[in-house]
Amino acid sequence: MYRLLAVDGQTRQRRNQLTHPAYAKPELLATGPNEVWSWDITKIKGPVKWTYYHLYVILDIFSRYVVGWMIALRESAQLAEQNIAPGTLTLHADRGISMRSKTVAELLIDLEVTKSHSRPYVSDDNPFSEAQFKTLKYRPDFPQRFGCIEDARTHCQVFFPWYNDRHRHSGIGYMTPAALHHGQAQALFVQRAKTLDAAFAANPIRFKRNCPQPPKLPVAAWINPPKKETDLNKKPLDCTLN
Repeated sequence: MYRLLAVDGQTRQRRNQLTHPAYAKPELLATGPNEVWSWDITKIKGPVKWTYYHLYVILDIFSRYVVGWMIALRESAQLAEQNIAPGTLTLHADRGISMRSKTVAELLIDLEVTKSHSRPYVSDDNPFSEAQFKTLKYRPDFPQRFGCIEDARTHCQVFFPWYNDRHRHSGIGYMTPAALHHGQAQALFVQRAKTLDAAFAANPIRFKRNCPQPPKLPVAAWINPPKKETDLNKKPLDCTLN
């Protein structure tokens, strides 16, 4: 029976199936501040169940510096437009409604900013914003709920200056985002190296006679770095036993 149906093309589904377009994996590279910004929106809990506030954050992926943030009662394209300012070449976001809105798209065209979007349901395509939200919400002073939107804004007014100016970020050589963003990291790196050299000269046994070095500064930040191409010209090893 199935062979007979297949001849007339009757073995397919009786209803049309939903097809998904092929989404290209974003590959973005920043070798300095203000080349690629990442932005996202996260929900933070209000005073009672089912109440939320929306936190908009724009982040420079190279320096991890928060260049802008805003808390609102709702998520909307108009509010997102207010939070986007010129100063970058590429703006990356996920595929939320506000991120893909016509209002935001027209604004980016006016600002001559290239837009980039994550693939659907792939959080790894926007890792810097996701990591920044985790830092915010895993802090000991982050409450389970905020009493009102003013409480949430007051909390963020303390958190983001701390994050930019005092937080030693492991991903950027334990520099603060502000130091790397504003070009102060190299001088701090030299100062750290001199301090470690002096400590080693005073007591080399303490460091097992290996002069310590400060953590290296980043030279690039990738969203989905391309995979290294394997050398197909290499011959396989001859494992034949004699």
